[in-house]
Amino acid sequence: FSVAVGVGVIALAGVATEIGVIMLVYLDQAVKQMRKTCAEQGIEPDRQALQQAVLHGAGMRVRPVLMTASSVIIGLLPVMYGSGTGSEMMSRIAAPMVGGMVSAVVLTLLVLPGVYLWWKQPR
Repeated sequence: FSVAVGVGVIALAGVATEIGVIMLVYLDQAVKQMRKTCAEQGIEPDRQALQQAVLHGAGMRVRPVLMTASSVIIGLLPVMYGSGTGSEMMSRIAAPMVGGMVSAVVLTLLVLPGVYLWWKQPR
């Protein structure tokens, strides 16, 4: 573990947190809209309505999340595989960010909506 790797992990944490928080905001907005619609229709929101709202909220973020992650990954690949002066240190910063962005996309698009649905489901 080096300082350069630590810097890469800290930078990754910032980007991954931003992506996750924005996903949560969209999920919350979709669930609030679903509850408002159910209240207007005079029906009680059920698990299926909640599931549809979570799918809608997560679906609104697929393209932006993929665009953000791909731009970070594509931008860091030349840094990671560079061979110029200082490239050894820079590749140590870029490597955890590239790998972590792949994990962040999977977690944000698949795991986060599932955990959100489990957390918000009626008991």
